[in-house]
Amino acid sequence: MSPKARTPQRRLSRHALLTGLHRQLRPRTYLEIGVADGSSLQLSSVPSVAIDPAFHVRKELSAKVRLARTTSDDYFATTDPKRWLGGPVELAFIDGMHLFEYALRDFINVEKHCRWSSVVVLDDMLPRSVDEAARERHTRAWTGDVFRVADVLRAYRPDLTVLPVDTSPTGVVVVLGLDPSSTVLSDSYDRIIEEYLHSDPQPVPRSVLDRTGAWQGATLLGRPVWGLLHRGARPWRRRDRGLAEIRQALEDPKAYRRRRRAAREWVQGKVRAIAPTR
Repeated sequence: MSPKARTPQRRLSRHALLTGLHRQLRPRTYLEIGVADGSSLQLSSVPSVAIDPAFHVRKELSAKVRLARTTSDDYFATTDPKRWLGGPVELAFIDGMHLFEYALRDFINVEKHCRWSSVVVLDDMLPRSVDEAARERHTRAWTGDVFRVADVLRAYRPDLTVLPVDTSPTGVVVVLGLDPSSTVLSDSYDRIIEEYLHSDPQPVPRSVLDRTGAWQGATLLGRPVWGLLHRGARPWRRRDRGLAEIRQALEDPKAYRRRRRAAREWVQGKVRAIAPTR
C-alpha cells in the first residue's frame, strides 16, 4: 500500500507523527521502548510503560507512567505490562537498540501484549545511507540495520499491514492488524537471524534509501483507519473482518466512509422505528 498524494506535503518529524497518532487513534494505553530524554514519552496522556536501561528524562510528563530501568529483553522476561496498564497496549513506539535482532525481539514481545487493533511504530526504519545503516556505529546519526525488520514482517507475517512512513529524520514503519496469539516469528527466530543478519557494509535496498512507496505522514493520519482501530477494543469486533476494513480504509477511504455512513443511517433508522412516539 502506498499513498497517492496530489500535492507535495511537508515531511513530518517522528514526534509530529506520534502526536497525530495519539490524537487520531486515541489510545487508552501506551508503551515505549527507548525513552532517552522523554521527548516521545511526553506526548502520551494515558497510562504508559516506558523501558530503557539508561533513561534520563528531562521533559515534563503528563501521563501516569511506569518507568523501567532495564533492557527490554529482561523486562518482558519477567513482567506483563498489561497488569499495570489495566489492559492491552494500544499504541507502542519501539526505538530501542539499533540492531536488527533486538528490534525484531522487541516487536515479538510487544505484539504479545497488544490486541488486533493496536498500533506499533518502529523508528529508524528508513536509513539515508549505507553508513547510517551499519551495525557498527561510525556516524553521528545512526539507524543500524533495524530496517530489515520490515522485510521480515512482510515475508513471515503477510497478515500484517506494514506501512513505511517518510518521517524525519530516519523514517518509521507503522504496523497494523496485529495478532497477539501468533508464534510465527518466535518459532522462526533462529532461521530469520541466519537469513537476514549481515556483516557491514549493509546491503540496503535502493527502495529503502529513496523511500520509494513510503507514506507521507499527513496522508496516513488523514485516513479513516484510526477510528476503526479505536473501536477495535469492543469485544464483538473481530480481527478477520477488521483486517479487511483496515485495507479499505487505507486504499479506498471514500468508499469506506460511504459504507460507514450508510451503516450509521441504517442503525439510526432502526432506532427511530422502535422508539416510542409521544
